[in-house]
Amino acid sequence: MGTPDSTPWQDHPARALVRLQDEPPVWGYRELRLRRYGAADHAAVLALHREGLAQVGLRPGDGVYYDHDFFRMEDIYLRNDGEFLVGELDGRIVAMGGLRRADLVPGGRARAYGGYAPGAPALDAVEMVRLRVRPAVQRRGYGTAVVQALEQRAAEYGYRVLRADTTELQGPALALYAKFGWTETRRETIGGIVNIYIEKHLR
Repeated sequence: MGTPDSTPWQDHPARALVRLQDEPPVWGYRELRLRRYGAADHAAVLALHREGLAQVGLRPGDGVYYDHDFFRMEDIYLRNDGEFLVGELDGRIVAMGGLRRADLVPGGRARAYGGYAPGAPALDAVEMVRLRVRPAVQRRGYGTAVVQALEQRAAEYGYRVLRADTTELQGPALALYAKFGWTETRRETIGGIVNIYIEKHLR
């Protein structure tokens, strides 16, 4: 994605993602502030998640939709070598995304029914999940900023590979991952919806 002066976004000073604080991590991207999730963010984050899935027609009971991880944020994301970031604009959460160990939550059809297990000692694969941007502020580069920040965190933790899955319905998410060099590994149809699995090697 280029700016009007044709300078690539990552080289343009006004569009650069800037690390403002190491721990807990904080970044700035234009007017957006990215920071770690806190318990007080729960209602806003859950609402943003549900709004994002409703936008593409995903709903409870379709075999793909699930939100039980939002009720175990600390266990699944923040206490197990993961991360969850929220993006604030004028004091409101408008973007988010997380990293969770790939061995913590089941995949495929089983994922929609819950489940959680302690991870193995070695860090290997991590999932990038819950990437959402409020519809009213999409196409401003906020999703790009979240992906870039989460990739930084995954590298800092020492993960070998990033994984994610999305559906055919979520074209903008697929395009965003492709821009960052993710590749498709397989497809699976769940409840009539095509789930697309992708990954990116970090080392």
